[in-house]
Amino acid sequence: MTRRFRPGGLRARLLVAFVLVTVLGAAAAAWSSAGSASSALVTSTQQRITGTITGQIQAITPELTYPPIQSTLDRLRAAVGTNAVVTFQDLRSAEGTDLVTDELRTAVRTQNRLVTQRITVNGTPWLLVGTPIMITALDGVRTPSGIEVYSMHDLTDVEQQIDGLTRSAAVTAAWALPLALLLALVAAGSVLRPVRRLRDTARRLAAGDLDARSSPRGADELAELTVTINEMAESVQASMAAMQRMQADAKRFAADVSHELRTPLSTLTAVAEVLATTADRMEPDARESARLAITETHRLVRLVEDLMEVSRFDAGTAHLRIEDVHVANAVRDCLRARSWADRVELVAPDDIQLRLDRRRLDVIVANLVGNALRHGEPPVRVSVSASREQVSIEVTDHGPGLPEHVLAHVFDRFYKADSARTRTPGSGLGLAIARENARLHGGDLTAGNAPGGGARFVLRLPRTPQDPLVSVYQG
Repeated sequence: MTRRFRPGGLRARLLVAFVLVTVLGAAAAAWSSAGSASSALVTSTQQRITGTITGQIQAITPELTYPPIQSTLDRLRAAVGTNAVVTFQDLRSAEGTDLVTDELRTAVRTQNRLVTQRITVNGTPWLLVGTPIMITALDGVRTPSGIEVYSMHDLTDVEQQIDGLTRSAAVTAAWALPLALLLALVAAGSVLRPVRRLRDTARRLAAGDLDARSSPRGADELAELTVTINEMAESVQASMAAMQRMQADAKRFAADVSHELRTPLSTLTAVAEVLATTADRMEPDARESARLAITETHRLVRLVEDLMEVSRFDAGTAHLRIEDVHVANAVRDCLRARSWADRVELVAPDDIQLRLDRRRLDVIVANLVGNALRHGEPPVRVSVSASREQVSIEVTDHGPGLPEHVLAHVFDRFYKADSARTRTPGSGLGLAIARENARLHGGDLTAGNAPGGGARFVLRLPRTPQDPLVSVYQG
């Protein structure tokens, strides 16, 4: 599997951090080394020059006469070398470049010792050396003779060597970059490999593979995290297994109960029909009780029928009985059979035909329209439209609509938005059964609110049923 490099990912952050630390450390070390070497080079050069000048002056000093004359100053300048100036009060040696600064002269005269100064003239670095000539008396006392020697030395070669050291430091830092990147890749791989294993395990768990586990390696924090995730997966797996057992038991119980109730309900239905024919001849109290019994018996029959239908969906035994259906006529027949034709507005083209299960379409439309009539406000409208891929049936009303907290549960089994409506004729399974029937056709049923107010349910059915459990009905 190809791993994508994400700029904001943990791998990228580790690489960037490692490379930055390594490169900055290498650069700092290289620059520090270059700075130390440069400082040592300048100091060494300065010591060598001042040592040479001191030796030259000490060699010729015994031959000098005091006070000096012009020729004495010239001899001293010649002994020190070119680019030197020797002064005594108003006298000055002939020739020689004079770059001496007033600051250096003042320091030599006030401190009576050798003084150095580095300056740059027209881009050229110079080292200026100034020293007084001292007279030593017989008692060892040293006094200034008034003669001052100044020597100027070009430091271009030294600057070139320093530039070379700087370039070497830059090259060293540059070479550290690929090495740091390589080391970062190796380090990031060793750190992120267990993280990727945990990620893959988490993805498998999220996809439903509750047997997914990661093997802990080592004894670090990632190993502890792996153990924790494995324990969490085992706990979730045990909880899901228990939940599945309870769901299976509940579904089996509902199927068994609804099946066992069919025979006594048939008897009760027969009794209710007898009561219905004789209720008008009963006493008022007995007649009211008989009608209540008839109503509750019919409600119980519908509930058992809905439970049996739900159990067929759960068991996967529900199938379609496909036939060619004229959609507008099917919807119109559904409304007419329940005496809703004068209460519901139908907008449907007459040329839409679809291959579907007519009985299941009737169940869907009856549930949607009945729900709109019971809980919405008129006018209730059923609109049928079609495209090349699907047919849509939309049921809307002009009531208060569906609250946000109801939309998430409107298709849940036995869900009723108003707890005070526990004795309404509905079983709480109608919308759930309607959506199961829609999905059995390969379509779907969605709920929402119309832009102008009121609830809005949309049934979408494909042109061709997609469920494999299909039987073809020949009319």
